[in-house]
Amino acid sequence: MPLLMTASCAGPLSTLDAAGPAASDIATLWWVMLGGAALLTLLVLTLLALPFSKGRAARKGGTKLWLGALGLAMPAAVLTVLLGYALMLGERTIARPAPDVVTVEATARQWVWTFRTPSGAESQGTLHIPAGRPIDVRLASADVIHSFWVPRLGGKMDAIPGQVNVLRIQADAPGVYQGVCAEFCGLDH
Repeated sequence: MPLLMTASCAGPLSTLDAAGPAASDIATLWWVMLGGAALLTLLVLTLLALPFSKGRAARKGGTKLWLGALGLAMPAAVLTVLLGYALMLGERTIARPAPDVVTVEATARQWVWTFRTPSGAESQGTLHIPAGRPIDVRLASADVIHSFWVPRLGGKMDAIPGQVNVLRIQADAPGVYQGVCAEFCGLDH
């Protein structure tokens, strides 16, 4: 199945239209964070509106209750839950040893990616991967910092000169999934 790496934003690059397990986790996290932000906004707007509502008599200590207990504690509780969920989900997306993982070497150069499969096959700009199997992409750079990002299959990771980073992706079904280098890597980026 071809995986196209291009330096443009053309094509289906939606992070919310997940086609693999890591991308699905990222999309779920996005929706949970959106829900948490909406809840937090609703709470803050409610707290803001309460002092202006009719029939509210100012009580001694009322300001401390609203600001301390509800103005600080409620957002802190919501943000703590969101942080915990994000950390738990992020832990699941880390590449771990597994028996059926295919490892691919990916080397970035201005303005091309070179991929080498376990069989020794090499290609530029297009990576063919099997559907339904986890793929560890070992990212390296020959010149400047680049990034490897296939939004529908997983998160973004940088390729840094002198360092190898490993990103796990997986395509649930055969198809063409576009990727981009989302790091400014030179004038022709």
